[in-house]
Amino acid sequence: MMRVAALVLSFFGLSVSPAFAQEAPRNSECLAMAQTPPRVTPVSLRRTTAKIEDVTITYAGHSTYYIDSPDGVRIATDFSGAYTTGRLPDVVTMNRAHSTHYTLFPDPRIPHVLHGWNDDGSPARINERIGDVLIRNVTTDIRRYFMGDSSSEMIKDGNSIFIFEVAGLCIGHLGHLHQKLDDSRFAAIGRLDIVMVPIDGTFTVSLDGISEITRRLRASVVLPMHRFATPLDEFMRRIGRQFAIDERNERSLTISRDSLPATPTVIILRGV
Repeated sequence: MMRVAALVLSFFGLSVSPAFAQEAPRNSECLAMAQTPPRVTPVSLRRTTAKIEDVTITYAGHSTYYIDSPDGVRIATDFSGAYTTGRLPDVVTMNRAHSTHYTLFPDPRIPHVLHGWNDDGSPARINERIGDVLIRNVTTDIRRYFMGDSSSEMIKDGNSIFIFEVAGLCIGHLGHLHQKLDDSRFAAIGRLDIVMVPIDGTFTVSLDGISEITRRLRASVVLPMHRFATPLDEFMRRIGRQFAIDERNERSLTISRDSLPATPTVIILRGV
């Protein structure tokens, strides 16, 4: 498994950190596209249909976004059950920082419940195709403080960044991120067109840290979350002038691979 991860990461000119190595996900277009210049997609990776398909993303609250795929698969991120909108999701992803990011008692009618951690301490490995969505994860470490321990030490692979590949889009949710990302994790994430980032600057990674990560990912669309009292202009100042800002009165964004903004843009949906 380690050797497979090393071979994949070598395509990016990166080495595998001794602290992190992950099996190469199967059939990931976002990893393959990460090897090409931005906005250039190899012919072999282009969708065979000329139809442009839309994905709808809705902010429900805290760190929960709903993603609705063209085929009707509904996903809720960092799902605790407290932030809902519309019909019940088909898929929920969870992180265990605290109870606003997971629930151990989800509605039994939800067919797919994906934890970003394993109870036995091993790293979660998610690589599932559900309908027209490929869902995979990249594990990250978490501070023990959030697990009811006063220690400042980190629990290795305690949480996950989730990546959703749908309709030609690469969508990432950074979850309750507690650490800066090294080269091997950036390589494992691959290319992102849309990224959901926590900008509280205290409970998660620092505002400087998340700004650096956002700049390096350079997604076309940045969707803030986990904001609390963070001034939006402070986040914008730190990520730099190369990002535009688009504040909206709606909670939902409908987007396709062909309607991505030409300039990297922070989109603030209502409620954020």
